[in-house]
Amino acid sequence: MNHVRYKQRDCKDQEKIGAFLTNTRIGVVGMVDGDMPYTVPVNYVWHNGSIYFHGMGSGRKEDILSKGPNVSFTVYEEVGTVTDPVPCKADTAYMSVMIFGKVEKTASFDEAAGALQKILDKYMPGFYNHPMSASFVEKYRSAHDNKGVAVYKITPSDMTAKENSADESQLFHNHPHK
Repeated sequence: MNHVRYKQRDCKDQEKIGAFLTNTRIGVVGMVDGDMPYTVPVNYVWHNGSIYFHGMGSGRKEDILSKGPNVSFTVYEEVGTVTDPVPCKADTAYMSVMIFGKVEKTASFDEAAGALQKILDKYMPGFYNHPMSASFVEKYRSAHDNKGVAVYKITPSDMTAKENSADESQLFHNHPHK
């Protein structure tokens, strides 16, 4: 079990964490590639207590994930720099969530279509007139390599959240000297 050492920054508010994961746009998937880490930023959705993301059915990410399911997933948002009269005490206002767990490629075209629809709803709300269907996901092939789309699900086994909130008046605003 992972713990936040700096207890003042530990966020336990599950509603706030869920809203943050729902609204933040980019997450970073951390994978193990042999003896080296490999991280990739992805569009994602937080749905039913899991992270979903997609990609082509081939490539380095696909190769790594097919060999080992252990991953981390990090979402981070900086709010701004917090000022302080003492230079070494200047800080950053932010929120971050780290999820640890196992990833699996969705085997069900219905589950994949549902996850992809959630992704479309998040990133392009109202753009498409018809909902994503399982048959579309099953038949779709990439022009790059004739592989289908891969939809991945990360099931969290552990999660930590940190935040350093600040009032707008505490944040640095770069005003040129007159």
